[in-house]
Amino acid sequence: MRIPAHSVCTAIRDDIVTGVHGRGSRLTEELLARRYGVSRVPVREALRTLEAEGFVVTRRHAGACVAEPTEQEATDLLETRTLLEPLGASRAARRRTEAHLKVLRGLVRLGQERARQGNSEDLRSLDGWFHETLAQAVGSPSLTALLTQLRHKIAWMYVVEASAGPVECWAEHGAIVDAVARGDGERARALMTLHTERSTPAHRLRFVSGGERAERVRKSQRPVNMPSLRY
Repeated sequence: MRIPAHSVCTAIRDDIVTGVHGRGSRLTEELLARRYGVSRVPVREALRTLEAEGFVVTRRHAGACVAEPTEQEATDLLETRTLLEPLGASRAARRRTEAHLKVLRGLVRLGQERARQGNSEDLRSLDGWFHETLAQAVGSPSLTALLTQLRHKIAWMYVVEASAGPVECWAEHGAIVDAVARGDGERARALMTLHTERSTPAHRLRFVSGGERAERVRKSQRPVNMPSLRY
């Protein structure tokens, strides 16, 4: 039975985000097909999609490789987030369904409970589900796709440190859901803008640029045949 290309694409993307396929590593169709138990056709289609999304690049003489985004590109992603997520919250306030609200309220209840308990691992998962559900509620497949892709890329490039105030963070989530439930798009936009701005400092890059890395390595090397200095 042929596995749909989008399923293969999701699997490869997840493995890129989690570091199974490292930055700059080659992605050969044969090895990927073997890993995911499919033919090379859906793998080829998946690589095209991932290249369009910016996770993969095609290099001369090397073929498909995992992309190596710069620090500036990573910074741009966080700035884009502060624009797109408030827009998504505003759209969700006008287009959400009762099913969306039920899930969002349930996530807020769980998040607030886990925040009081100090369970950071559960909070990371719940936060992802919250924003994913809100993205699904915007009523626009293209905007939902952009928001989802943005979150995947940020998860790939950044480590998000545990919030110093998880109770306050989930109180913000609750206020956003209240605004969405009332259909108050402007209020939802304003609250999400504040939420994204407050959470941005918790993001730490998983990498440094090649030049900076080389400079750090060079400075850390000791002179050959020279004893280390003691002060």
